[in-house]
Amino acid sequence: MDFGEGLLPEVVRYGLVGTGMMGVEHIHNLAVTPGAVVTALADPVETSLGWAREALGARAGQAKTYADSAALAASGEVDCVIVSSPNYTHRDVLEPLFDAGLSILCEKPLATTLEDARWIVERAAKSSAPFWTAMEYRYMPPAAAFIEEVHGGRIGALRMLSIREHRFPFLPKVGDWNRFSVNTGGTMVEKCCHFFDLMRLIVRSEAVRVYCSGAMDVNHLDERYDGRRPDIIDNSYTTVDFANGVRAMLDLCMFAEGAENQEEITAVGDAGRLDVLIPTGSIVYSPRVGFRNPKQVEQRVVDVDATALKAGTHHGSTFYEHQRFNAAVRGAGPVEVTAHDGLMAVAIGTAAEISAREKRVVEMSELGF
Repeated sequence: MDFGEGLLPEVVRYGLVGTGMMGVEHIHNLAVTPGAVVTALADPVETSLGWAREALGARAGQAKTYADSAALAASGEVDCVIVSSPNYTHRDVLEPLFDAGLSILCEKPLATTLEDARWIVERAAKSSAPFWTAMEYRYMPPAAAFIEEVHGGRIGALRMLSIREHRFPFLPKVGDWNRFSVNTGGTMVEKCCHFFDLMRLIVRSEAVRVYCSGAMDVNHLDERYDGRRPDIIDNSYTTVDFANGVRAMLDLCMFAEGAENQEEITAVGDAGRLDVLIPTGSIVYSPRVGFRNPKQVEQRVVDVDATALKAGTHHGSTFYEHQRFNAAVRGAGPVEVTAHDGLMAVAIGTAAEISAREKRVVEMSELGF
């Protein structure tokens, strides 16, 4: 297995706050990360802690359990902490971790509100330890190869970017917290922050206006929680205008789990078009050839390490993300996804939620950007 260059097998002690579905995926990926040892767990739900212990297997005895992030931070048992607790808890969870000067990998979205996201950015800037926002979609090998080719100029000057995610509905979570926008920030923040982050990364500019048409039309319509009906968007189209003139679009459908590819990304420049299809891993290059001339389409498949695929449900991306974060913790590499990156993804998602709700274009300047 290729763990990447420059990653030394020095021991790094990890704590996890939040040991539900994503926390367990982190545990599986840490198991195949050189030098990574899980030494501490914190989650208020015993069932979730049980999932973590099961995932750790024979290594479960190495991990002490704490009541909350404050107790974990004060333990002296960890070098870094992964925050994979529910979205709306991130600010409260992070405060004692910042106070303790620990390295942090915080799951997306950074926060559910811009106020909390800005606070996290300010605290991260004051910390000498690495803070990393977990935008693992950047690290899907086919997506990473696609981005490298776009940035390398293969399609000329990028003018249009489109991202399609056609997938399954939101999965059940402990306490069904993800059924309500007040807990998640809304679908356009909770789920789509990944894609708004990819837009910024690929376009290399900042959003200036957002228009989103979306609604909850199919999923969760017959669900009730203490008499409340869920309020999360299950399909939408979002267009984003960037300061450098590039326009981008997100096509989201969360009742299309039968699609062959969950993600399809297309970049079009003045010299050609590039597509990436995930999970099939195909990259398709279509240069401009002129009207009625023979097409010159090139296609290749980007392979993903079998161990990385087995360790999670995000097409290997969590594994590759962990190798980079581990290097940053040890001072062997930079932070590649900052708190500011997390804030900007939340900001675009927030603009999209406002746009869908109020049925209007939202200028990013309205939100202070």
